Amino acid sequence: MATAIFGAGCFWGVEAFFERFEGITHTRVGYTGGHVENPTYEQVKTGTTGHAEAIRVEYDPEVITYGGLVNIFFEAHDPTTKNKQGIDVGHQYRSAIFYQDEAEKAIAEEKIQQWTNKGIFKRRIVTEVTPARDFYEAEEYHQKYAQKNGSFACGIG
Repeated sequence: MATAIFGAGCFWGVEAFFERFEGITHTRVGYTGGHVENPTYEQVKTGTTGHAEAIRVEYDPEVITYGGLVNIFFEAHDPTTKNKQGIDVGHQYRSAIFYQDEAEKAIAEEKIQQWTNKGIFKRRIVTEVTPARDFYEAEEYHQKYAQKNGSFACGIG
């Protein structure tokens, strides 16, 4: 199995979206990209930790490619709003691809260009492509939130 990490706003809905696709074997939501070790949701939601709400996707590369995952990422959120998804506003809700090696970085940059060329979005894609750092799993009540609660209404915390 392989892993990929994405930030696409509120992680509840993004996790539920990714789980629908063949080849995704496991997901965990959490925090990455910041400067605070072992952050809590209460810290991250303030926007002061530098972390993004993120999802770590475990996948079978014989079933789905990294490029396929990046396509799902672009379908799962609006990559044209800087530090905002829906009613959630702040750097912790940024659109970001956290690459783990140069091959992933190249694929991410290529996919941004492809999605730009499609002309689907009316505004410029502002997704950050940044090196992966430590991924801190969110508290258990955030994991599989949509499955546990029957919804994933973000912006409530």
